[in-house]
Amino acid sequence: MKGGKSKADSRKADSKLAVKKTTKEKQAAKDPNKPKRPASAFFVFMEDFRKQYKEKHPNNKSVAAVCKAGGDKWKSMDEEEKAPYIATAEKRKKEYQGKMDVYNRKLSGDGDDESDKSKSDVNDDEGSGEEEEDDD
Repeated sequence: MKGGKSKADSRKADSKLAVKKTTKEKQAAKDPNKPKRPASAFFVFMEDFRKQYKEKHPNNKSVAAVCKAGGDKWKSMDEEEKAPYIATAEKRKKEYQGKMDVYNRKLSGDGDDESDKSKSDVNDDEGSGEEEEDDD
């Protein structure tokens, strides 16, 4: 058996691949109704940075260059400069938690009909009722 692989060796490799494939098939399918996780402070920063970078470098098509420049700038920023991005990320995280609570209630079947609206939407609706009155 010099120089070549035996058929048994190739079967072993195939069986290893088959095992990995079946474990992937066993994963639960993603629910399209589940809210997406909120962006971290860095990704909130990158949303703004990408726009600024494209204005300064309109001919640059490299995603890696933009990401590298954004990462370097983020590292060089102090906490005061990062504060607005951190605050935005925290706000998005709270909104996400509210959406997840509603989503989880729907899954468990305990949700009521009004659970589609977030609490802030309900509060906004109450305030707008006063403006709709007509003076005849």
